[in-house]
Amino acid sequence: MSQQESNPGNKRRNFYIDKDFQTKFIVKFTFLLVAGAGLTIALLYWLARHSSSVSVTKSRVVVMTTADLILPMLIQTVVVVAIVIGIAAIGVTLFVSHKIAGPLFHFKRIFKEIAGGNFTKQVNLRKDDQFHTVAVEFNEIMTVVRTKMQTTQEQVVSLKALLDAMGALNLDDQKRKQFNDFKAKLQELETTVNFFKV
Repeated sequence: MSQQESNPGNKRRNFYIDKDFQTKFIVKFTFLLVAGAGLTIALLYWLARHSSSVSVTKSRVVVMTTADLILPMLIQTVVVVAIVIGIAAIGVTLFVSHKIAGPLFHFKRIFKEIAGGNFTKQVNLRKDDQFHTVAVEFNEIMTVVRTKMQTTQEQVVSLKALLDAMGALNLDDQKRKQFNDFKAKLQELETTVNFFKV
């Protein structure tokens, strides 16, 4: 269990982590809501255009198409409902998009650490976040990589010690050159392997 999962006081403080992604997510969802409201008005108006209704308006009896009669009420109703649902939808999409953007933010941060040679970090996500299972599998992979890197570092140290011991041998010029070339390559390998912090 990660530190974040086990700490009940670890609450989200910032729901707006990846502003670009979350804004696009909210705008697209809200656009669907507005499009649905517009489609509702258009469809009801179109279905009611062939019927007539009688209404009493300012003490006058008026005969008009049902579509024209209900259009103002329909627009008012849909606008009010769209605003209320829109506000709720923005809150819900902000929360849902945070469950995606937050984990992606953590992964990006870990990837930068890895690019810098730091293999000691792990991705710790809350159990209810998206990509939680991916984070668990990623951490398992990183454990294997760390183990292999540690083994490689230990083998390089052993080879270096063996090579240092062989340096005392009496070698002819050609073998001494090969020995020095091998030692230089091993030094390059050691530098490369030690770049990684495990």
